[in-house]
Formats: sequence, C-alpha cells, structure tokens
Amino acid sequence: MRVLYGLLGALIVGGTFSSVLRTLVIPRPTRSGFTRAVHAVVHVPFQFVADRCRTPEAKDRVLAPVAAVSILFNLISWLIAFWAGYALLQASVSDLGTLEALREAGSSLFTLGFASSHHVDLTVIDFCAAATGPITIGLQIGYLPTLYAAYSRREAEVTLLQARAGTPPWGPEILARYAQIGVTDSLAEMFRNWERWAAEVSESHTSYIVLSRFRSPQPNRNWLVALLAVMDAAAMQLALNPGRPQAEARLALRAGYVCLRDIGDIWRVKYDPDPSPEAPIRLTYEDFAAAVAHAAANGYPLERTPEEAWPHFRGWRVNYEELAYRFAYLFDAVPAPWSGPRRTLEETMMPITPVDRRPAGPASGAGPGPGPSMA
Repeated sequence: MRVLYGLLGALIVGGTFSSVLRTLVIPRPTRSGFTRAVHAVVHVPFQFVADRCRTPEAKDRVLAPVAAVSILFNLISWLIAFWAGYALLQASVSDLGTLEALREAGSSLFTLGFASSHHVDLTVIDFCAAATGPITIGLQIGYLPTLYAAYSRREAEVTLLQARAGTPPWGPEILARYAQIGVTDSLAEMFRNWERWAAEVSESHTSYIVLSRFRSPQPNRNWLVALLAVMDAAAMQLALNPGRPQAEARLALRAGYVCLRDIGDIWRVKYDPDPSPEAPIRLTYEDFAAAVAHAAANGYPLERTPEEAWPHFRGWRVNYEELAYRFAYLFDAVPAPWSGPRRTLEETMMPITPVDRRPAGPASGAGPGPGPSMA
C-alpha cells in the first residue's frame, strides 16, 4: 500500500506541477487537461442559468463572472491537488494515517507550521510542500496583470470599432459609415490595425485560454463579433470593388481567420483547413444583397452588382464563417447580424443607426454642418 500511495502521490504532484507550468509559465499554446476540466465544471452552472435568461443583457450579466471565477477555482483546485498528493507521499514513507498525513501536508503547504515531524523523509516532503504553496500562489498573482493587460489591449480596439460599425458590430455597417463621412480610403488603415490586433489576440488567447471567456464591459460588444464584422467588411470590399487597393483587406482577412483557427485548435473545435471557394455558406444571398443595398444607400461605391460579387464574397467567407459561428454559440456572444445561431432563440440585435445632426437648412445659420454623426 505504501508503494501505491507513493506512486499515486508522485503522479498527482507531478501532474499538478505540469498543469501550473502549462497554464501560468510556458509562453506558448499548451493544453492542460486539469485546467480545462476545472473551467468546464465552473462554466456549467453559469450557463445553466444564462440559458434561462430572456434577454441578451441578462445573459451577459450572468456569464460575465465566469472567467474570473474559473481563475479562482483553478488556484483552489491546484492547492487541493497538491495537498492530496503530498499527503499520499507522506503516508507512503511513514506510519501516519490518512488524517495525520493530511494534517501535516496542509500545515506545510499553507505554511501554517502547526504540525511537523523529525522524520527525515517527512521533513524533505514538508520542505517541498512549503515551497509549493507560495510558489503556486505567487505565479497566479503574477499571471493576473499579464492577463488583464492582454484583455485591455483587446477591448481598446473593440471599443474603437463602436463608432465605425455600430453596436453590436456588423460588417456592412462599417462600409456604410465610412461612406457616410466620405473616408472610404481610410478603410485600409482600419484593416491594418485589425491585422495586428488579430495577431495579438491569436498569441494571447492561445497562451491564456481563459481570455476567450472574458466578456466585453458592455453587453452589446464582443471581441469575436467585432472580428467577424471586420472580416465581413474586408470580404465585401474585395468582392464589390476589385479595382480598389486590396492588400490591407486581404491581409486582415488572412490574419482574422488564422486567429480563429489558432484559437479553434486550443478549444479543439473542428474546422475545414482548406475549404473550397465554391462550398456553401449559411449566410444567404438575400441577406448579402440587402446588406449591399444598405451600404450603397449610404454612399458606398460599387464596381460589381450583388449578383456578380456574391461568388467572390462566398469564397472569402467560407474560410471563417463556420468557426465564427461555433465560437459565437460556444461563448454566447451578443446576437449580432451575420453571427449565426445561439444556444437559445434570440432576436438579432441590429446596429444602432447613426443620427444625422446636420442643421435643417440655411435658416439655422450654421452652414452645411459637420455631416452625419457616427454615434
């Protein structure tokens, strides 16, 4: 039995150390089954309540604490696993019973010091346990600033998109709003910014998997829906205006769906890595044509008709639509247009329409006015 206790204790301690290293220390995409299981267990009760909420805002309030609670329970679970592992190791090298081994291991792990032994083997295990507790807690504390810094960088660009894409974000609305104020040439700059954003999110959300569940400060914003809106805007520009400079739009699209695929690999979400450009997509031609009409009504120039542009748009969207829809379902993102179904039946939230605040005419004495608001 002592040999069995020793092997089991060493396995638990070693496996828990591996989970800590994979989650907090190694700066690359790694998979920790322990961490994944803890996050899944924590998520279940929150999702159960959220599925019974009637509005997206109520659902967002329920799901907002999930990521933070997961981090806290992950730390508690590590400490409990270390406690059990060191207790088994102490039981394997001494005559201590189960309760006595747990008592001495807990005293050392949590550095309380109320129980100790003069047995050399037990003292060595006590020292290891005493070092493990503070190291694990210290690593967790040091992990939080990195996590929240990555979250802040992600949300800054999502918030900036609010004026450009509405709330919730929608790809055709980006084109419409840029056309409204006559700055469609600035779309290239936006695509460049989002190419870099996608690269940063790919790196941070694969290294720190819990970041994907951190929700935006406002219930009508979401990092995934924002990325989908930018990719849709880029795909529409490529399909509708082949004569415009296309490098930035192509690079933003490429960075966007590579980001989704990298995160999909970590979450073990299946996808087709090389879909056919002629493969069907869930978005219908009727929805696409209506969106093109919306952009054109706001002044967006068109070189192709919707019928001519549709095969090209579909060929781009097939690269990212299924993954985006699966993540929107998994994370219960705000039900924005063109973002797929959710766990519960919810009405699609359309972006808030910009208000034209120009003076009514010369009688106002203010001239032609500054143009439509992007609020």
